[in-house]
Amino acid sequence: MANGILIVDKPSGWTSQDVAAKLRGVFHERRVGHGGTLDPMATGVLPIFIGRATRGAEFLEHAEKEYVAGLRLGLVTNTQDTSGETLGTHPASVTRTELEAVLPRFTGEIEQIPPMYSAIKIGGKKLYELARAGQEVARPARAITIHALELLSCAPPDFTLRVHCSKGTYVRTLCHDLGAALGTGGCMAALRRTAAGAYTAAQAVPLADILAHPAPESLLLPVDTLFAAHPALTLTPAQEKCCRNGASFTLRFAPGRYRLYAESGEFLALGEVRDGRMETVKSFFAI
Repeated sequence: MANGILIVDKPSGWTSQDVAAKLRGVFHERRVGHGGTLDPMATGVLPIFIGRATRGAEFLEHAEKEYVAGLRLGLVTNTQDTSGETLGTHPASVTRTELEAVLPRFTGEIEQIPPMYSAIKIGGKKLYELARAGQEVARPARAITIHALELLSCAPPDFTLRVHCSKGTYVRTLCHDLGAALGTGGCMAALRRTAAGAYTAAQAVPLADILAHPAPESLLLPVDTLFAAHPALTLTPAQEKCCRNGASFTLRFAPGRYRLYAESGEFLALGEVRDGRMETVKSFFAI
């Protein structure tokens, strides 16, 4: 039975759910999920969780992401990317210096109004469903963090940006808002995710290669790689018994999260020390 994390290099034109559905058939496993949706036009790092590893997907959804995005100035669309209907065009003779001058305004903790073409629900309805019906509703701004925003190249009206951001960031909206700040309008022309949490493009396997692989199970990463930033701790047999039973135990370690292992080397759980006791955050051992 397959268990682990597969770092897929998602091709353009596929939804994240399309990829997950395809891999259910490849691995003959019903439990398949992804750690953070990519728009169909986007490519790049899409971690897929298979088998018991699906218990870890929630942790990646909250992780920071990095993208390389194409910004096209002078074009405004209803989807905030080039796949949508054109709402307006404007001259866009913006220089590198002019664009770089506005980037600091979109760096750090900022507020962003999510796009109508998104899966966010308002009043029980997904925004994209309302948008397709020709409706537009007020959306509350959401706090996000842009950790880094760098101009990589320019060939006006097209520019390439590197975006390191928090969960919940819409790069399409960032491109739209940059265009508005420059007075030209703008939208996203391309998007590639280059990192999701600890996973990078260097680890990603093209979907076509996965589908053609004679032993796709060999491409799976163990689930504990998801928590590589946390220190490892090998438990005693008595502590392991507590962990397997979901009980906390005394441990005079520094507060924080730890990867918990049995003496056999089996990854047991993500744990957290609070007030001198180790508690299980999420278990991953085979039942």
